[in-house]
Amino acid sequence: MKQTLFEQRFADDWKTFDTVLTRLESNQKKQPSNDDPEMARFPQHYRRLCHQQSLARERGYSLSLIQRLDDLVLRGHRQLYRHSLPMAAPLKQLFVYGFPQAVRDQWPWQLASLIAFCLPLLLVATLVTQVPEMIYSVLDVDSVHAMEQMYEPDAPHRLERNSSDDLVMFGFYIYNNIGIAFRTLAGGMFFGIGSLIVMVFNGSYFGAIAAHLVNVGSHEPFFTFVIAHGAPELTAIVLAGGAGLRIGWSLVAPGRHSRLDALKHSANRVMPIMYGVFAMLLLAAFIEAFWSPRLLEPQVKYLVGSLLWLVTLMYFTLAGRR
Repeated sequence: MKQTLFEQRFADDWKTFDTVLTRLESNQKKQPSNDDPEMARFPQHYRRLCHQQSLARERGYSLSLIQRLDDLVLRGHRQLYRHSLPMAAPLKQLFVYGFPQAVRDQWPWQLASLIAFCLPLLLVATLVTQVPEMIYSVLDVDSVHAMEQMYEPDAPHRLERNSSDDLVMFGFYIYNNIGIAFRTLAGGMFFGIGSLIVMVFNGSYFGAIAAHLVNVGSHEPFFTFVIAHGAPELTAIVLAGGAGLRIGWSLVAPGRHSRLDALKHSANRVMPIMYGVFAMLLLAAFIEAFWSPRLLEPQVKYLVGSLLWLVTLMYFTLAGRR
């Protein structure tokens, strides 16, 4: 995009933001009301301005334009952190706009992560279905035996789960899920290779377990257990993989920037996604601990799980659009 078109497209945004800043700067001693609509939208406008500033720098626009945007960003930063904004406002901006918009903006990396997860899943599941002994290429004998016991339809432990067990497992699931997300994101530091490895491994692991449990007749306990929390959990892991690939690509192809500057820029771009990923994993842990173990009719479990998958798909497709 040429600089002239860029300025024409965003000139009104900059003028509006400058007007709001002038009003805030003229009332240094007055704390703005939490009900002030301008303050409620201020973080959103500030993030958008930072993105435009980054684009101007990346595309090598004129020094005068970059200095103008730098000045607005600096003034905005002072006002943003001078006031105690209501917690609900930035959270609403993140989850209603920032998170889904960032996912759609970075769709090539999310698509690559999804492919890296789904292809091994389908390949390994097909192999294990056709050749059951292939399960031992992914899991050892003890792990396979433990999985069979865990999802055996008439296993006694499926009837012994109580509220204290749910709470303990909730903490375990949070620890496990967040750990996977951190490893997936951090793997991007190795030029994206680490993130790819994590996605391929998780896809292969899930596919192998699912196919083996189908082979031994434990598919119903397994799928009724995972279908609900799988919507936020698997989606979050794929999104973390996409964020890791985005970081890795900034190191592979930094463009006109140094690798360090490119890394910082990509890290800022993926942070809204990672905040959303952590929230989704907390939700997944809650569902997995308090809903998934409940012994209900399979039709009920499948219905709730399908609704969660539909809501997840609609959220990333429709949320944050203006």
